[in-house]
Amino acid sequence: MIGLVVILLMVLFLPFTVKMVEHNLEIFLFIMGIAAAAISGVLNQLLIEKALVDPIIITIAVFVAGILTKWFQKPMEKSILWGSRLLTPRIFFALTVVVLGLASSIITAIIAAIVLVIIINVLPLDRQSEIRFTVLACFSIGLGAALTPIGEPLATITISKLNEDFFYLLKLIGGEVLPAIIIFGIMSMVLVNPHEAKNGLKSVTKSESYNEIIVRSLKIYLFVMGLTFLGHGFEPFINEYVIGLSPTLLYWINMISAILDNATLAAAEISPAMDRETIQAVLLGLIISGGMLIPGNIPNIISAGKLNITSKEWAAFGVPVGLATMFFYYIVLFVF
Repeated sequence: MIGLVVILLMVLFLPFTVKMVEHNLEIFLFIMGIAAAAISGVLNQLLIEKALVDPIIITIAVFVAGILTKWFQKPMEKSILWGSRLLTPRIFFALTVVVLGLASSIITAIIAAIVLVIIINVLPLDRQSEIRFTVLACFSIGLGAALTPIGEPLATITISKLNEDFFYLLKLIGGEVLPAIIIFGIMSMVLVNPHEAKNGLKSVTKSESYNEIIVRSLKIYLFVMGLTFLGHGFEPFINEYVIGLSPTLLYWINMISAILDNATLAAAEISPAMDRETIQAVLLGLIISGGMLIPGNIPNIISAGKLNITSKEWAAFGVPVGLATMFFYYIVLFVF
Protein backbone atom coordinates (compact mmCIF):
# COMPACT_ATOMS: atom_id res chain seq x y z
CA MET A 1 0.00 0.00 0.00
CA ILE A 2 2.89 2.39 0.75
CA GLY A 3 4.30 1.73 -2.71
CA LEU A 4 0.93 2.50 -4.33
CA VAL A 5 0.60 5.73 -2.36
CA VAL A 6 4.07 6.79 -3.55
CA ILE A 7 3.10 6.02 -7.17
CA LEU A 8 -0.17 7.94 -6.75
CA LEU A 9 1.70 11.01 -5.50
CA MET A 10 4.24 10.76 -8.33
CA VAL A 11 1.48 10.55 -10.95
CA LEU A 12 -0.29 13.52 -9.39
CA PHE A 13 2.67 15.87 -9.05
CA LEU A 14 5.60 14.96 -11.32
CA PRO A 15 3.87 15.93 -14.62
CA PHE A 16 3.53 19.48 -13.25
CA THR A 17 6.95 19.85 -11.67
CA VAL A 18 9.41 17.93 -13.88
CA LYS A 19 9.83 19.07 -17.49
CA MET A 20 11.10 15.71 -18.70
CA VAL A 21 8.00 13.98 -17.33
CA GLU A 22 5.69 16.65 -18.75
CA HIS A 23 7.12 16.20 -22.25
CA ASN A 24 7.15 12.40 -22.06
CA LEU A 25 3.85 11.82 -20.24
CA GLU A 26 2.96 8.66 -22.19
CA ILE A 27 6.19 6.89 -21.27
CA PHE A 28 5.96 8.10 -17.66
CA LEU A 29 2.41 6.79 -17.16
CA PHE A 30 3.34 3.51 -18.83
CA ILE A 31 6.24 3.05 -16.38
CA MET A 32 4.06 4.04 -13.41
CA GLY A 33 1.36 1.62 -14.57
CA ILE A 34 3.81 -1.27 -14.82
CA ALA A 35 5.18 -0.40 -11.37
CA ALA A 36 1.70 -0.24 -9.80
CA ALA A 37 0.68 -3.57 -11.33
CA ALA A 38 3.95 -5.20 -10.22
CA ILE A 39 3.69 -3.87 -6.65
CA SER A 40 0.08 -5.09 -6.41
CA GLY A 41 1.00 -8.52 -7.74
CA VAL A 42 -1.47 -8.33 -10.64
CA LEU A 43 1.09 -8.14 -13.45
CA ASN A 44 0.20 -11.46 -15.05
CA GLN A 45 -0.34 -12.74 -18.58
CA LEU A 46 -4.06 -11.89 -18.58
CA LEU A 47 -3.44 -8.26 -17.61
CA ILE A 48 -0.63 -7.91 -20.15
CA GLU A 49 -2.92 -9.28 -22.88
CA LYS A 50 -5.68 -6.89 -21.81
CA ALA A 51 -3.26 -3.94 -21.80
CA LEU A 52 -2.11 -4.88 -25.30
CA VAL A 53 -5.68 -5.19 -26.65
CA ASP A 54 -7.51 -2.32 -24.86
CA PRO A 55 -5.80 0.55 -26.74
CA ILE A 56 -6.30 -0.93 -30.23
CA ILE A 57 -9.72 0.60 -31.03
CA ILE A 58 -8.85 4.11 -29.87
CA THR A 59 -5.46 3.95 -31.62
CA ILE A 60 -7.07 2.93 -34.92
CA ALA A 61 -9.71 5.66 -34.52
CA VAL A 62 -7.05 8.32 -33.89
CA PHE A 63 -4.94 7.09 -36.83
CA VAL A 64 -7.88 7.00 -39.27
CA ALA A 65 -9.06 10.43 -38.10
CA GLY A 66 -5.55 11.80 -38.63
CA ILE A 67 -5.41 10.43 -42.18
CA LEU A 68 -8.90 11.71 -43.06
CA THR A 69 -8.09 15.12 -41.61
CA LYS A 70 -4.95 15.28 -43.75
CA TRP A 71 -6.80 14.28 -46.91
CA PHE A 72 -9.89 16.48 -46.43
CA GLN A 73 -8.38 19.39 -44.52
CA LYS A 74 -9.38 22.18 -46.90
CA PRO A 75 -13.09 21.22 -47.34
CA MET A 76 -13.46 20.73 -43.58
CA GLU A 77 -11.83 24.10 -42.87
CA LYS A 78 -14.26 25.85 -45.19
CA SER A 79 -17.32 24.08 -43.73
CA ILE A 80 -16.38 24.79 -40.11
CA LEU A 81 -15.57 28.43 -40.82
CA TRP A 82 -18.82 28.84 -42.76
CA GLY A 83 -20.74 27.47 -39.77
CA SER A 84 -18.93 29.71 -37.28
CA ARG A 85 -19.64 32.80 -39.39
CA LEU A 86 -23.27 31.90 -39.99
CA LEU A 87 -23.98 31.44 -36.27
CA THR A 88 -21.39 33.95 -34.95
CA PRO A 89 -18.30 32.44 -33.27
CA ARG A 90 -19.56 32.52 -29.68
CA ILE A 91 -22.83 30.75 -30.52
CA PHE A 92 -20.82 28.24 -32.58
CA PHE A 93 -18.59 27.55 -29.54
CA ALA A 94 -21.60 26.90 -27.30
CA LEU A 95 -23.39 24.70 -29.83
CA THR A 96 -20.22 22.69 -30.46
CA VAL A 97 -19.79 21.97 -26.73
CA VAL A 98 -23.47 21.06 -26.25
CA VAL A 99 -23.91 19.03 -29.45
CA LEU A 100 -20.70 17.04 -28.97
CA GLY A 101 -21.65 16.38 -25.34
CA LEU A 102 -25.07 15.05 -26.31
CA ALA A 103 -23.86 13.20 -29.41
CA SER A 104 -21.04 11.43 -27.54
CA SER A 105 -23.59 9.08 -25.97
CA ILE A 106 -24.30 7.74 -29.47
CA ILE A 107 -21.17 8.34 -31.57
CA THR A 108 -18.87 7.48 -28.61
CA ALA A 109 -16.54 9.78 -26.69
CA ILE A 110 -13.65 8.86 -29.00
CA ILE A 111 -15.35 10.07 -32.19
CA ALA A 112 -16.69 13.18 -30.42
CA ALA A 113 -13.15 14.07 -29.28
CA ILE A 114 -11.76 13.57 -32.78
CA VAL A 115 -14.44 15.86 -34.24
CA LEU A 116 -13.59 18.43 -31.55
CA VAL A 117 -9.92 18.38 -32.50
CA ILE A 118 -10.76 18.88 -36.17
CA ILE A 119 -12.92 21.90 -35.30
CA ILE A 120 -10.34 23.46 -32.98
CA ASN A 121 -7.57 22.97 -35.54
CA VAL A 122 -9.53 25.17 -37.95
CA LEU A 123 -10.93 27.92 -35.72
CA PRO A 124 -8.74 31.01 -35.24
CA LEU A 125 -8.26 30.93 -31.46
CA ASP A 126 -5.49 32.26 -29.26
CA ARG A 127 -3.72 29.71 -27.06
CA GLN A 128 -5.67 30.44 -23.88
CA SER A 129 -9.02 30.24 -25.66
CA GLU A 130 -8.02 27.05 -27.43
CA ILE A 131 -7.20 25.39 -24.09
CA ARG A 132 -10.40 26.62 -22.45
CA PHE A 133 -12.56 25.50 -25.36
CA THR A 134 -10.90 22.08 -25.40
CA VAL A 135 -11.27 21.51 -21.65
CA LEU A 136 -14.91 22.65 -21.52
CA ALA A 137 -15.81 20.49 -24.51
CA CYS A 138 -14.05 17.48 -22.98
CA PHE A 139 -15.97 17.93 -19.72
CA SER A 140 -19.16 17.96 -21.79
CA ILE A 141 -18.16 14.90 -23.83
CA GLY A 142 -17.14 12.96 -20.73
CA LEU A 143 -20.48 13.66 -19.07
CA GLY A 144 -22.62 13.02 -22.13
CA ALA A 145 -20.88 9.76 -23.03
CA ALA A 146 -21.87 8.30 -19.65
CA LEU A 147 -25.59 8.44 -20.49
CA THR A 148 -25.67 5.27 -22.61
CA PRO A 149 -23.64 2.03 -22.67
CA ILE A 150 -22.46 2.98 -26.18
CA GLY A 151 -20.75 6.19 -25.13
CA GLU A 152 -17.82 5.00 -23.04
CA PRO A 153 -16.55 1.93 -21.11
CA LEU A 154 -17.67 3.30 -17.71
CA ALA A 155 -21.29 3.27 -18.86
CA THR A 156 -20.96 -0.17 -20.45
CA ILE A 157 -19.48 -1.67 -17.28
CA THR A 158 -22.09 -0.01 -15.04
CA ILE A 159 -25.03 -1.30 -17.08
CA SER A 160 -23.49 -4.78 -17.17
CA LYS A 161 -22.82 -4.93 -13.41
CA LEU A 162 -26.29 -3.69 -12.51
CA ASN A 163 -28.01 -5.74 -15.25
CA GLU A 164 -30.08 -2.72 -16.29
CA ASP A 165 -31.61 -1.56 -19.59
CA PHE A 166 -30.13 0.77 -22.22
CA PHE A 167 -31.77 3.94 -20.81
CA TYR A 168 -31.02 3.29 -17.12
CA LEU A 169 -28.14 5.79 -16.87
CA LEU A 170 -30.09 8.46 -18.74
CA LYS A 171 -32.85 8.11 -16.16
CA LEU A 172 -30.42 7.90 -13.23
CA ILE A 173 -28.08 10.85 -13.93
CA GLY A 174 -29.62 12.54 -16.98
CA GLY A 175 -31.26 15.19 -14.80
CA GLU A 176 -27.82 16.22 -13.52
CA VAL A 177 -25.77 15.69 -16.68
CA LEU A 178 -27.93 17.51 -19.26
CA PRO A 179 -27.97 20.88 -17.40
CA ALA A 180 -24.20 20.58 -16.86
CA ILE A 181 -23.61 20.13 -20.60
CA ILE A 182 -25.65 23.28 -21.29
CA ILE A 183 -23.74 25.18 -18.59
CA PHE A 184 -20.40 24.17 -20.14
CA GLY A 185 -21.74 25.43 -23.48
CA ILE A 186 -22.66 28.79 -21.95
CA MET A 187 -19.26 29.00 -20.26
CA SER A 188 -17.59 28.54 -23.65
CA MET A 189 -19.53 31.54 -24.97
CA VAL A 190 -18.18 33.68 -22.15
CA LEU A 191 -14.64 32.34 -21.64
CA VAL A 192 -13.56 31.56 -25.22
CA ASN A 193 -12.63 34.59 -27.30
CA PRO A 194 -12.83 34.47 -31.09
CA HIS A 195 -9.64 35.68 -32.72
CA GLU A 196 -9.68 37.25 -36.16
CA ALA A 197 -6.78 35.80 -38.11
CA LYS A 198 -5.98 36.57 -41.73
CA ASN A 199 -8.69 35.31 -44.10
CA GLY A 200 -10.54 33.92 -41.09
CA LEU A 201 -8.10 31.04 -40.74
CA LYS A 202 -5.42 30.37 -38.20
CA SER A 203 -2.16 31.99 -39.13
CA VAL A 204 -0.66 28.49 -39.40
CA THR A 205 -2.71 25.53 -40.68
CA LYS A 206 0.08 23.17 -41.65
CA SER A 207 -0.95 19.68 -42.66
CA GLU A 208 0.55 16.87 -40.57
CA SER A 209 2.99 14.46 -42.16
CA TYR A 210 2.20 10.73 -42.21
CA ASN A 211 5.10 10.19 -39.83
CA GLU A 212 3.61 12.63 -37.28
CA ILE A 213 0.23 10.88 -37.51
CA ILE A 214 1.84 7.48 -36.88
CA VAL A 215 3.93 8.74 -33.95
CA ARG A 216 0.91 10.39 -32.28
CA SER A 217 -1.16 7.22 -32.71
CA LEU A 218 1.59 5.13 -31.10
CA LYS A 219 1.78 7.59 -28.19
CA ILE A 220 -1.97 7.21 -27.64
CA TYR A 221 -1.54 3.41 -27.66
CA LEU A 222 1.20 3.60 -25.02
CA PHE A 223 -0.83 6.10 -22.96
CA VAL A 224 -3.96 3.92 -22.80
CA MET A 225 -1.84 0.83 -22.14
CA GLY A 226 -0.26 2.60 -19.17
CA LEU A 227 -3.68 3.60 -17.81
CA THR A 228 -4.87 -0.02 -18.02
CA PHE A 229 -1.91 -1.16 -15.91
CA LEU A 230 -2.39 1.77 -13.53
CA GLY A 231 -6.11 1.14 -13.01
CA HIS A 232 -5.71 -2.57 -12.30
CA GLY A 233 -2.63 -1.94 -10.17
CA PHE A 234 -4.67 0.25 -7.84
CA GLU A 235 -7.54 -2.23 -7.42
CA PRO A 236 -6.16 -3.64 -4.11
CA PHE A 237 -5.89 -0.08 -2.77
CA ILE A 238 -9.48 0.66 -3.81
CA ASN A 239 -10.78 -2.63 -2.37
CA GLU A 240 -9.02 -1.97 0.94
CA TYR A 241 -9.76 1.70 1.54
CA VAL A 242 -12.53 2.91 -0.81
CA ILE A 243 -15.30 0.34 -1.20
CA GLY A 244 -17.86 0.46 1.59
CA LEU A 245 -17.46 4.16 2.36
CA SER A 246 -20.45 6.48 2.59
CA PRO A 247 -21.84 8.05 -0.64
CA THR A 248 -20.49 11.47 0.40
CA LEU A 249 -16.95 10.20 0.85
CA LEU A 250 -17.11 8.10 -2.32
CA TYR A 251 -18.20 11.17 -4.26
CA TRP A 252 -15.12 13.17 -3.24
CA ILE A 253 -12.65 10.26 -3.19
CA ASN A 254 -13.61 9.48 -6.77
CA MET A 255 -11.68 12.57 -7.80
CA ILE A 256 -8.84 10.06 -8.22
CA SER A 257 -10.49 9.30 -11.57
CA ALA A 258 -8.69 12.47 -12.72
CA ILE A 259 -5.62 10.22 -13.04
CA LEU A 260 -7.04 6.68 -13.04
CA ASP A 261 -9.31 4.97 -15.57
CA ASN A 262 -12.87 5.69 -14.44
CA ALA A 263 -14.15 2.46 -16.01
CA THR A 264 -11.83 0.45 -13.74
CA LEU A 265 -13.00 2.44 -10.71
CA ALA A 266 -16.64 1.88 -11.68
CA ALA A 267 -16.00 -1.84 -12.06
CA ALA A 268 -14.41 -1.97 -8.60
CA GLU A 269 -16.91 0.23 -6.75
CA ILE A 270 -20.39 -0.25 -8.21
CA SER A 271 -22.53 -3.07 -6.89
CA PRO A 272 -26.20 -4.08 -7.34
CA ALA A 273 -26.43 -3.99 -3.53
CA MET A 274 -26.00 -0.18 -3.56
CA ASP A 275 -29.05 2.06 -3.40
CA ARG A 276 -29.90 4.50 -6.18
CA GLU A 277 -28.42 7.54 -4.42
CA THR A 278 -25.06 5.84 -3.81
CA ILE A 279 -24.73 4.71 -7.44
CA GLN A 280 -25.63 8.23 -8.55
CA ALA A 281 -22.98 9.77 -6.28
CA VAL A 282 -20.31 7.31 -7.40
CA LEU A 283 -20.97 7.91 -11.11
CA LEU A 284 -21.15 11.70 -10.91
CA GLY A 285 -17.97 11.86 -8.85
CA LEU A 286 -16.18 9.77 -11.49
CA ILE A 287 -17.39 11.51 -14.64
CA ILE A 288 -17.10 15.09 -13.38
CA SER A 289 -13.58 14.75 -11.99
CA GLY A 290 -12.49 12.90 -15.14
CA GLY A 291 -12.22 16.24 -16.92
CA MET A 292 -9.77 17.81 -14.47
CA LEU A 293 -6.51 16.29 -15.76
CA ILE A 294 -5.37 14.80 -19.07
CA PRO A 295 -5.29 11.12 -17.94
CA GLY A 296 -8.83 11.36 -16.54
CA ASN A 297 -10.70 10.60 -19.74
CA ILE A 298 -10.16 9.37 -23.29
CA PRO A 299 -11.35 12.67 -24.89
CA ASN A 300 -8.76 14.56 -22.79
CA ILE A 301 -5.98 12.24 -23.95
CA ILE A 302 -6.91 12.52 -27.63
CA SER A 303 -7.38 16.30 -27.56
CA ALA A 304 -4.30 17.13 -25.49
CA GLY A 305 -2.12 14.87 -27.64
CA LYS A 306 -3.31 16.32 -30.92
CA LEU A 307 -3.30 19.96 -29.76
CA ASN A 308 -0.04 19.72 -27.76
CA ILE A 309 -1.67 20.83 -24.51
CA THR A 310 0.61 20.18 -21.53
CA SER A 311 -0.48 18.74 -18.18
CA LYS A 312 0.14 22.11 -16.53
CA GLU A 313 -1.92 24.02 -19.11
CA TRP A 314 -4.82 21.59 -18.78
CA ALA A 315 -4.80 21.54 -14.98
CA ALA A 316 -4.63 25.34 -14.69
CA PHE A 317 -8.13 25.56 -16.15
CA GLY A 318 -9.49 22.03 -15.72
CA VAL A 319 -8.96 21.72 -11.97
CA PRO A 320 -10.82 24.94 -10.98
CA VAL A 321 -13.70 24.13 -13.36
CA GLY A 322 -13.87 20.55 -12.09
CA LEU A 323 -13.76 21.53 -8.41
CA ALA A 324 -16.48 24.15 -8.90
CA THR A 325 -18.67 21.60 -10.68
CA MET A 326 -18.00 18.96 -8.01
CA PHE A 327 -18.95 21.41 -5.26
CA PHE A 328 -22.13 22.48 -7.08
CA TYR A 329 -23.29 18.88 -7.50
CA TYR A 330 -22.35 18.05 -3.93
CA ILE A 331 -24.88 20.69 -2.87
CA VAL A 332 -27.45 19.31 -5.33
CA LEU A 333 -26.97 15.66 -4.29
CA PHE A 334 -26.35 15.83 -0.56
CA VAL A 335 -27.83 19.10 0.68
CA PHE A 336 -30.98 19.62 -1.39
